[in-house]
Amino acid sequence: MYVHERMDSNERFRERRRRARRRRRLRRLGALVVLLGIGAGLALGAAFISHGSKRLTDLAGGKLKPFPRPHARPLPAEVRGVHVTMALASLQGKVDEYLALQSFGLNTIELDVKDENGEVGFESPRYAAMALKTGAAKRYYDPREVARKVHARGMYLIGRVVVFEDPVLTTARPDLALRTTDGSVWRNNGGLGWANEYDRRVWRYDVDIAVSAARAGFDEIQFDYVRFPSDGDLSLIVYPGARKEAKSTTIANFLSYATHRLRPLGVRVSADLFGLAASHELGIGQAPRRVSKILDAIYPMVYPSHFGPGEYNLQTPNDVPGTTVTYAVRDFQRAVRGRRAKIIPWLQDFSLYRTYTLADVEDQIAAARNMHARGYMLWNAAGVYTNEALSYGT
Repeated sequence: MYVHERMDSNERFRERRRRARRRRRLRRLGALVVLLGIGAGLALGAAFISHGSKRLTDLAGGKLKPFPRPHARPLPAEVRGVHVTMALASLQGKVDEYLALQSFGLNTIELDVKDENGEVGFESPRYAAMALKTGAAKRYYDPREVARKVHARGMYLIGRVVVFEDPVLTTARPDLALRTTDGSVWRNNGGLGWANEYDRRVWRYDVDIAVSAARAGFDEIQFDYVRFPSDGDLSLIVYPGARKEAKSTTIANFLSYATHRLRPLGVRVSADLFGLAASHELGIGQAPRRVSKILDAIYPMVYPSHFGPGEYNLQTPNDVPGTTVTYAVRDFQRAVRGRRAKIIPWLQDFSLYRTYTLADVEDQIAAARNMHARGYMLWNAAGVYTNEALSYGT
């Protein structure tokens, strides 16, 4: 009885030839391994990853797997954060004061990397020369030291990068600005210049700054003013190099460019959108549904004081902050349903048109939770927060 079928003489001959060929392949493979070991240093020294999606190839021309990308720091189960300006961060001990709010429940800090005045919070040799030549780069804080302190507490650090409103860049480089019909730099109602949304040099400038923040240790880059202008005499604007495409396409393309450069560095990418962007065509290029497949998170600015009378059939939305936030977040949740982006609303912790109380802030937080948002951020331009609100419901 045989375990295997018998082989005839021809089959035995063929089997011997197969074994001989196998031995020769193994010998050649062994020699190749030695040669590869000797040349590994040279090969690695010569290897580089080019811009875009090109991959390295082996000696035979096959594809090699790319090196693994750094993993992003875990997002808190519920984001509970506040915004900090670069000016506040420059004050001795001020960052530590914000970190101490962890005892109230704070787990996230958003710090200005580049603000609406066009200033950058720190100097970096990695910047495009433009940031240094224009005087935009300041020494408000050391980004690595801030990241170290935040992470030592187990907290999450977001870097805010204001994109197209940029009075510093547009003053120093008017060729990168929106222009008027007479050729001068266009300015909004606040007298601030805007960079040209169609100019790829502007894209590279802002993303270079974001990349520097990512390499310094920020966990997420959040783009603000990532839109076309909304105030001022818009009829006077001339867009140099304007393309025949929807404004929302231009903004989506910028965010796609930014994510392709930033995600390989192990950071999340997000953007701030107007509170009505999910329910109104505002003419500024903000389309939540479109960018929700690009971004990791969308931060709608649902400040109740910014909604006009009658919005959501509310006589005065500012008088019922919880209800207003509920409707606004609902619209964003519907807009991004099935997409990757998480909704984390900006809530109002400042007084406008009336005095805001602890109860008003807590009503907004409760609304965000009831709508299953991934958390919330509190905004106060002066950096003064209702600390007790952070511990609401925890």
